[in-house]
Amino acid sequence: MTGRFIAFEGGEACGKSTQAAALADELDAVLTREPGGTAIGGRLRALLLDPATTGLDGRTEALLMAADRAQHLAEVVRPALEAGRHVVSDRSAYSSLAYQGYGRGLELDEVRHISDWAAAGVWPDLVVLLEVPARVAAVRLGSGLDRMEQLGDEFHHRVAGGFRALAAADPGRWVVLDGGRSVVEVAASVRGAVTERLQLQG
Repeated sequence: MTGRFIAFEGGEACGKSTQAAALADELDAVLTREPGGTAIGGRLRALLLDPATTGLDGRTEALLMAADRAQHLAEVVRPALEAGRHVVSDRSAYSSLAYQGYGRGLELDEVRHISDWAAAGVWPDLVVLLEVPARVAAVRLGSGLDRMEQLGDEFHHRVAGGFRALAAADPGRWVVLDGGRSVVEVAASVRGAVTERLQLQG
């Protein structure tokens, strides 16, 4: 594979989607997301994020995320990388570790195993973690929250801690940025990190 795989991670309303789109445009990369980066994934995303989806066991949630990931890697990510295209994704397998592992309390090694199997061993080359204070995220979210956004402060606190732990455990792969700044300021930091870590420039 000659393309590079970059993922944006973080809690709700941290600015991932905005920054992923900006970076993909600058690098002329394939822009995608998890869940929902394929037609099949879009149907899984609708089920996973619909507030009307109730009683979903944590293991079921993890397996649905893994199903989305398997299709996403097979249909979008791997073909692009093998064709020499860079890929920028709004979330990746690391979100499963943070949300279903740290957030839901599932065994982290088991979540990592099914995520790795679903992704056929393809993990991002660089992960950009955007962090914003909870109060800022709440303002950005507003009303009309999806199922995951409605899970409450304690859950999202565990998720945030999970992301920080994952980044600390693999500093060569992760870069942590302040997502509470202006869009332009964050984008400049993202470009700097991508240039430094992967030697990629738009």
